[in-house]
Amino acid sequence: MSAPLMPKATAIWLIENTALTFDQISQFCNIHILEIQAIADGEVDTGIMGFSPVINGQLTNEEIQRCEKDTSATLKIISSNLPEVSLKTKGPKYVPLSRRGDKPNAIAWLVKYHSELKDSQIVRLIGTTKSTIEKIRDRSHWNILNITAKHPVLLELCSYEDLNKAIVKAGGDPTTSEVQVNTISELP
Repeated sequence: MSAPLMPKATAIWLIENTALTFDQISQFCNIHILEIQAIADGEVDTGIMGFSPVINGQLTNEEIQRCEKDTSATLKIISSNLPEVSLKTKGPKYVPLSRRGDKPNAIAWLVKYHSELKDSQIVRLIGTTKSTIEKIRDRSHWNILNITAKHPVLLELCSYEDLNKAIVKAGGDPTTSEVQVNTISELP
């Protein structure tokens, strides 16, 4: 069962306006029963205003009355026909200005040691463009003389898990990446 919106505010409203047991409120709001008792005693969350789940459309008065009569019954949240809220998908992450200059080095490492990776996978891992990858591959990048292949995980441009997933998906051997990270990290 999913918790209501603003569970503590909902719990406060249910404590103040209904004859439900602490256990019923605890189960409905996904809050521990001791915290519900502390809220009722005024020991915690004294500044929170109660929020009606009836006005919000998460409960009906009939449901509250049914559970008030039967103390062993549990409140059931009204199901909505609205689509579930999806979490933000993994997209390009923010890279500080000081590390953006390291992207070509990471691209050079990926091109050198994992040529099986597609350009689209490198774009997702590093957060770069296909044209930059192309220029590094054919050595026409404006700064190609200063680019040295460096491991993208050590440059903190991608996570080790994401790199291994991309390598496995491309059909490569992720252990070569692991060996290189271990030997580089052991250097003084």
